[in-house]
Amino acid sequence: MSLRNGKEFLMIPGPTNVPEEVLRAMHRPAVDIYEGPLLETTDYCMAGLKRLFQTEGKTYIYAANGHGAWDAAICNTLNRGDKILVLESGRFALGWGEAAATAGLNVEILPGDQDKGVDPVKLEERLRQDSTHEIAAILVVQVDTASGVWNDIAALRRTIDAAGHPALYMVDTIASLGCMPFEMDAWGVDVALTGSQKGLMCPPGLSFVAAGPKADCAHKTADLRTNYTDWTFRQGTEHYQKYCGTPPEHLLFGFRKSLELLFGEGLEQVWQRHALLGEATRRAVETWSSEGAVQFNISDPSARSNSVTVVRFEEGDAAALRDFTKQTCGVTVGGTIGELSGKGIRIAHMGHVNAVMLLGTLSAVELGFKKLGIPHGAGGVQGAIDYLAEAL
Repeated sequence: MSLRNGKEFLMIPGPTNVPEEVLRAMHRPAVDIYEGPLLETTDYCMAGLKRLFQTEGKTYIYAANGHGAWDAAICNTLNRGDKILVLESGRFALGWGEAAATAGLNVEILPGDQDKGVDPVKLEERLRQDSTHEIAAILVVQVDTASGVWNDIAALRRTIDAAGHPALYMVDTIASLGCMPFEMDAWGVDVALTGSQKGLMCPPGLSFVAAGPKADCAHKTADLRTNYTDWTFRQGTEHYQKYCGTPPEHLLFGFRKSLELLFGEGLEQVWQRHALLGEATRRAVETWSSEGAVQFNISDPSARSNSVTVVRFEEGDAAALRDFTKQTCGVTVGGTIGELSGKGIRIAHMGHVNAVMLLGTLSAVELGFKKLGIPHGAGGVQGAIDYLAEAL
């Protein structure tokens, strides 16, 4: 028997739900790329990115996914053979490091764990060992969707400063921007990047980079530049140069609308909504975990993100549960990836998501536990409801 007929919920950590307003904004004819509405749209999006990243630095838009933004960040600031330090706390900082190695950089991994954030003590120790300052850049993600971790970017900046190290500080906010606070300038971030398909509520296909003064200075001597990613060309006077060719018009129209929605709600309110939904999810998982069959992947409660919760299975079939929620209930939750592949589920609460969607998702998961005989503490959904009732 299926209960799925009706509106289906997509609750994976990207791509996320695209609002109807964004879809409608994209449903329009193409326009002239040299004058008129598209130029004004570009100006709005560039300014909106500064507001999102909380920066006075320069912003860039790429017709690419997040991997394209990774390339743009490293190719515009570094030189072949430079050493970079990648801070492991899941899968995606490592992926960024792999991209850097392909570009000709000397990649060192600061080992971390899949169940906790970057250790500031280990970072400071490593930076103090680098007395000749061979490390040219430090790469980290604010939220890793493979592990569910949240890294304290401001605290890591303080660690870098305490070690007196001059490396560029680069942060991937693909799974966090538009979901939780990020303050590029106040936190001393030199390069930040993100993608369109998660907290920014757009289809995949756009990525964004913000560069501060220190990154601008490094760009002057960078020898890894590529034609497509080059910041110098993209700062040219012609509008098409901002995109190194024909702009991705319809994605830009959609992105502008998503910015209008975010700013209309208010960034602090957006962050608060994600915080409430994230904590409600954690209350449910905490209750479910009392029987020992499922547990949080992130052991440190303070390092659990407000955009995705990763649940590890000690008993039961995670794939069977995901199949049940999708085929029977019409709710798609994410599977685990990387080292955790096949070992659990990922419940996303990022982007265009409200309380009804989140509570419906948690209900589908709890129903699946019961139907499939997976041991769990009863009342997880009630725990989420109780929390929200108290918090509102």
